[in-house]
Amino acid sequence: MATKFKPILEKLVRNADLEGAVLTTADGLPVEAVLPAGMSEERLAAMSAAILSLGERAAFELEKGNLEQITVKAEKGFVIVTGIGQEAVLTVMAPHDAKLGLLYLEIRKAAEELAKLL
Repeated sequence: MATKFKPILEKLVRNADLEGAVLTTADGLPVEAVLPAGMSEERLAAMSAAILSLGERAAFELEKGNLEQITVKAEKGFVIVTGIGQEAVLTVMAPHDAKLGLLYLEIRKAAEELAKLL
C-alpha cells in the first residue's frame, strides 16, 4: 500500500535519475521505498539508520556541529543519507556518474517536502 510519501520519492528518483530511494524512521524501520526489484527495503532501512547514527556520533565527537548528510562514494555509485529532523532518514542510491551538485539540490527539495508531511 502506497503512503503519502511515495509520490515524493518517485519524483526524486525520476528527476535525479536515481537507482532508488527509501524513507525510514530514525531507528531503522522502513516507511516508504522506491527501489529496484529484489532489493530489501528493510535491510537498506537498517543500514541507513546505522550510517546516520555513526555519522552523528563522529560529527559530535569531532565538534563539527549537527550532521546534515553523509555521502558514501563507491566504485559503482553513491549512497547518500540525509536526516530529516529527528524522526526520519532519507537514503538515495545514485550511479557513479551522478552530478552531485544537482543531486544534493533534488535531495534537499525532497527532504523539505517530506518534512512537511511528517
